Amino acid sequence: AFTATGKSPLVAAPVATRKEWTTGVEIELPDFDTLFDRVQTASPLAKHVMEGNSGGFESLAGSDSLKWKKLENNERKTVHRIDKLDSYQNIKTPLLRFRSSIKGPLIGERFSHFIMDLEERKKWDDACARNEEVYPIDDLDAVNTILGDEEKYGTCTRVGVGYTQTKQSIISPREQLIIGGMQEFQNGATMLWGTEMEEQHNYLLPEGQRHTRAKSHLFAATLAPTDDGFDVEYLLQMDVGGGVPNFLATPALVDAIKKLFDHTKRYFEGGEGSELDMHLKSLSSRGSDLEVLREIDEIEESFTVEMDFSKEAAHLHDDASLLPLFFTP
Repeated sequence: AFTATGKSPLVAAPVATRKEWTTGVEIELPDFDTLFDRVQTASPLAKHVMEGNSGGFESLAGSDSLKWKKLENNERKTVHRIDKLDSYQNIKTPLLRFRSSIKGPLIGERFSHFIMDLEERKKWDDACARNEEVYPIDDLDAVNTILGDEEKYGTCTRVGVGYTQTKQSIISPREQLIIGGMQEFQNGATMLWGTEMEEQHNYLLPEGQRHTRAKSHLFAATLAPTDDGFDVEYLLQMDVGGGVPNFLATPALVDAIKKLFDHTKRYFEGGEGSELDMHLKSLSSRGSDLEVLREIDEIEESFTVEMDFSKEAAHLHDDASLLPLFFTP
């Protein structure tokens, strides 16, 4: 799902740049044109955002070019639609697409935090044993230069290599090594993306016992602001490894992602005194970034949460983490 070499050229995402981003460690970035083309082909909301449009699901126009199978469709549920492709990118692993509409301020870093931060992850995912960003890439200016088209791809605000390991359950532990990041767009949207690294990149794995490899061939979550919150379209094409058949893996993946969105809904719709309210209030004591303070002011104007901000600036992205893309049944 990552390298330009191999027997399946239509599956591969050509390598764009190999560079020593961290001292003594070379990390390859994917070809962003190929990666984001795959994302927007499968995600109408991602395509909508990348074309510079505003609004969420209600603003989408046109028909879907792919032949999705509808798994669930209920507007009253937190995840109100789930679709499936039996294969994508010539890979016979289902691609799942989830849609959810959340009320509250769109803060992409918080959504990423739910997935990557181990303690936060434990609140909705009992299977996660280890979760960390092993190689952050701090030279974002260089990454954005490689990206090139800011209007189309947005600005990369986080990128790096992440590792996750699951607990022993009815199946043995799984592990993954993923390169992923976060893009922010001028229209207020955020996109999280990721893809599994190949066997040739195993030198990036942390020391310790090796486990059965699960592979996320494609991950993306597009968050687009709406009048009273934000819409999320979430893609996941994941092979859990070990020969587990898709008809067993798919229901487990669906259940796990539903739990993620239930947690997201509770967090963003918590109101005064909630974790979100306390997080926003705590920002006033974190530094002196005036640009971020303006972001907080915009949130305060748009949503009636009582917050006592000081005049000091705050860092909204201090806690930003890379996203793990894997869930184990």
